Amino acid sequence: MDFLRPASWEEALAAKAEHPTAVPIAGGTDVMVEINFDHRRPEHLLDLTRVGDLYEWEVGEDSVRLGASVPYTKIMENLRAELPGLALASHTVASPQIRNRGGVGGNLGTASPAGDAHPALLAAGAEVEAESVRGSRRIPIDAFYTGVKRNALAPDELIRAVHVKKADGPQQYSKVGTRNAMVIAVCAFGLALHPETRTVRTGIGSAAPTPVRAKTAEEFLDAALEEGGFWDNGKIITPSVARRFADLCSAACNPIDDVRGTASYRRHAIGVMARRTLTWTWESYRGARRHTEGAA
Repeated sequence: MDFLRPASWEEALAAKAEHPTAVPIAGGTDVMVEINFDHRRPEHLLDLTRVGDLYEWEVGEDSVRLGASVPYTKIMENLRAELPGLALASHTVASPQIRNRGGVGGNLGTASPAGDAHPALLAAGAEVEAESVRGSRRIPIDAFYTGVKRNALAPDELIRAVHVKKADGPQQYSKVGTRNAMVIAVCAFGLALHPETRTVRTGIGSAAPTPVRAKTAEEFLDAALEEGGFWDNGKIITPSVARRFADLCSAACNPIDDVRGTASYRRHAIGVMARRTLTWTWESYRGARRHTEGAA
């Protein structure tokens, strides 16, 4: 196994173009596990730890550009207001040691359906900035996951950053695991309210071959909130609406039975998390409205 160690982003792209099968490694929290268990034995490892640009982030007027290797700890410490859903998801990642090493780019590159960042990125409507010597492009998060541990990157492309719109409303994240730390998700759920467009977005992890959105559930809730005037009147969402939303989120799953949980349990748990996160986010939205109206 050859170890390629570029000193700049340009060198990294050139190395990837020359060796398309080279496996990128930055935090190494996913790749090294696969190598140590002999699940993967790549010809080349592409070490990106010397590429400083990957560890930087930029808060713009409307969005955040998050370098692929920004550690989860930095997201928790610095971007909680702008990216609340991703910050909550970051809290659930493994242990402090791994949160100090791992980043969103590694989660995306591995594309495991159980990756902790995926539900939050789906709910927020992120875009993945991919680049090669041929140029750069942005891949909408909805089009990024193409199969079990497969993504839309071309063989010569690397993930440079993730672009996420700054939260315009409450976001939540929930995860089921056999314990509180160092655990792969049995299933996970992310929810984001987008009051500016009067829409909601969801993200489901570890309950289908890829991370997915519950689009039918989103469409139902969008219509229910609009028809009931909930965005304007700030009333409590009726239990029947919450139950239907939860049922539709469960129906969006296509889980399997494995050592971490059964398919039926995963469907049930996604429904419970959907109902709870909807309650939490809507209460936050109502509280913000009351605060704004009181200030006025």
